[in-house]
Amino acid sequence: MADIVLATLNAKYIHAAFGLRYLLANLGALRPQAELFEADINQRPLDVAEALLARHPRILGLGVYIWNATESTELVAILKRLRPDLKIILGGPEVSYETENQPVVQMADHVITGEADLTFAEICSKILRGETPPKIIPAPLPEPARLELPYDLYTDQDIAHRIVYVEASRGCPFSCEFCLSSLDIPVRSFPLETFLPAMQRLLDRGLQHFKFVDRTFNLDLRTSRAILEFFLERMRPGLFLHFEMIPDRLPAELREIIARFPAGSLQFEVGVQTFDDATAARIRRRQNLARLEDNFRFLRGQTGVHIHADLIAGLPGEDLTSFAAGFDRLLALDPQEIQVGILKRLRGTPIVRHDAEWGMIYNPLPPYEILENRLIPFSEMQRIRRFARYWDLVGNSGNFVESRTLIWHQQKSPFAAFMEFSDWLFQRVGRTDSIALPRLMALIFEFLQTVRGLSPRELAPILLRDYQRGGRHDCPAFLQPWLPEESLPVHAQRQQRLLRRQARHQSG
Repeated sequence: MADIVLATLNAKYIHAAFGLRYLLANLGALRPQAELFEADINQRPLDVAEALLARHPRILGLGVYIWNATESTELVAILKRLRPDLKIILGGPEVSYETENQPVVQMADHVITGEADLTFAEICSKILRGETPPKIIPAPLPEPARLELPYDLYTDQDIAHRIVYVEASRGCPFSCEFCLSSLDIPVRSFPLETFLPAMQRLLDRGLQHFKFVDRTFNLDLRTSRAILEFFLERMRPGLFLHFEMIPDRLPAELREIIARFPAGSLQFEVGVQTFDDATAARIRRRQNLARLEDNFRFLRGQTGVHIHADLIAGLPGEDLTSFAAGFDRLLALDPQEIQVGILKRLRGTPIVRHDAEWGMIYNPLPPYEILENRLIPFSEMQRIRRFARYWDLVGNSGNFVESRTLIWHQQKSPFAAFMEFSDWLFQRVGRTDSIALPRLMALIFEFLQTVRGLSPRELAPILLRDYQRGGRHDCPAFLQPWLPEESLPVHAQRQQRLLRRQARHQSG
């Protein structure tokens, strides 16, 4: 049993709660009295409440995020009905802004806004001494050098089976209005003399995938180069590093070291968001598009980096035509993944200043995605949502490396061509999820024949190569009539010969 339980509802089991581990690491003298408890949003809040109350905590610290806000509200309601004396302290970005009208805030005892790494321990000490802290407690920004790093709190199970998050810095120097990092949060770096030994300990324990959550990893050249050199010197098969990069900042010193990494060992998440200059200026996003494009060409042509690029649909003042042009421009740069995101109104962000002028209407429930604006009505925004989902299934999944390009081959606009496919697919299946791979492949096969007019005998080998790319050895039945017998698995060859004999018998 523990006096203090630190808990959250992760989006999935594989996501290890980074923030909780920081809080536990910095509890000081209270640390022996505390424990972590991680659930996920697929678990029933009733069951989570049961597991939490079985620990008989005096204090519950609960991390609330955009992905778990609804479930966290239900959980707190249950806990307060069953244990009114349980002191519940909320934290996290979802409850750090606009706290006044949030039901979860109203039910909780205390809310720490901002980065609570050090403040949480102070509040727990006061509560355990019988004091009553204020309801809303703004946390001063902690200096990274004062923080105990949390990496030794990752268990062997975490290292073997979950996404392990690390950070070399916090904050962002930019002021993009859709992002919480725009709220005057300065960039603060963790001292390399403590950070790199912590990374070495994770390596020594067998960690293969490091996901850096720094918003601007390549902002400070000295730090980013030192970290890249550290990992390059320790490169081993399977080691994989994920970084979020500023798209127009890739000087020669970084290019040189990035080019030395083995193919597939680096992934860069690159937030392009928009190619429209007027829209970028409107939301106070600064980026040099010419330099961005040059960096993309370098990364794709001279390195083995996997690029995950982001675009946002629904930004104020950007219509469907402009967004489509941006998508086509990004696709021409050939990133391995394009994430088509729908604009979200995150609590506290200044994007709300455009609501009246641009008719921005958001869903009032998490994740607060835009429903429509003055330039993109609801029906068109729904088409974009379906486009985004189908693009994930077809464009980003790696299951249609060759066949996906046939959807827009010889079409003027890849975006328009894929939107045509998206509309056709939704009309056929009426949903955007739970489409099994063989079913999706059969639908693409049908679309390419009936809409694009391509020959099934030419398509079948392409789709078979895509289907078997991930290690599958069977052949979908719908492809078998269009493939040479020798290219089929043995059982499929027998079946094809049987069908031919039956056809000859019937014709005779």
